[in-house]
Amino acid sequence: MGKARALVVDGVSFSLRRGECYGLLGPNGAGKTTTLRLCLGLTEPDSGEIRLVGYPVPKQARAARVRVGVVPQGDNLDPDFTVEENLLVFGRYFGLAEDVIKARIPKLLEFANLTAKRTANIGELSGGMKRRLTLVRALVNDPDLIFMDEPTTGLDPQARHMIWDRLKSLLNEGKTIVLTTHFMDEAERLCDRLAVIDHGKLIAEGAPHALIAEHIEAEVVEVYGDGAIAWGRSDGIRHAGRMEISGETVFCYTNDAKGLLASLHGASGVRYLHRPANLEDLFLKLTGREMRD
Repeated sequence: MGKARALVVDGVSFSLRRGECYGLLGPNGAGKTTTLRLCLGLTEPDSGEIRLVGYPVPKQARAARVRVGVVPQGDNLDPDFTVEENLLVFGRYFGLAEDVIKARIPKLLEFANLTAKRTANIGELSGGMKRRLTLVRALVNDPDLIFMDEPTTGLDPQARHMIWDRLKSLLNEGKTIVLTTHFMDEAERLCDRLAVIDHGKLIAEGAPHALIAEHIEAEVVEVYGDGAIAWGRSDGIRHAGRMEISGETVFCYTNDAKGLLASLHGASGVRYLHRPANLEDLFLKLTGREMRD
């Protein structure tokens, strides 16, 4: 008997609107990267239908990818080439004439704020520079659709904000982006719509703020400190609409925090943060707080 194949993606279905940023969120191992590989024709599905920029995939994946850009998780730049040469060689993969590629390179380097590094070797670039070069390399063929797999992982806040600005400008130009990310603030800032995937299934889809309103109470009070757990098991559980204890922090979810805040006022051994619900609260409610390998 043959060995049974593990089901990695199970009945995931979504469609994209031109000019939007669509997010794929999920814990490690949820099936996000496999979903991207299926969309690009790099993994063949057991069943179902995939169309990429109008082409059936994987049957016509090669033709489809001419109109697609891909920013992978890692920076797989060629260390033997300069910044400019990386763009030139990559453009040739799409069958672009050399004069066409060379005409596009100055604008791409300006877009990535790498004009001064045009002739630099890859080893001379910082992590943020490499990430920006990987981003504009995916634009060398002027794609209609761009897949970005965790584009800002490992970057400092300044580099992340710069890439966010660049992605917003691409959306303003009418490009369509599919984004996977573990940064909930990134998804909330950039995504017009998103899907949450867990255990290979799509478990929620919609605009970020609409999903938060649908699944999470409006207000969150985070309570921490030496007395937080004791407070949570006495006063917290009486005043919160829903309460979770994670480590030494008590998370209280409510549509009216007045009772919780009154209870916390003057309570000994506790500190607290009162804030509106966000996408991270949604993510943790739908997928759980347990660590995934």
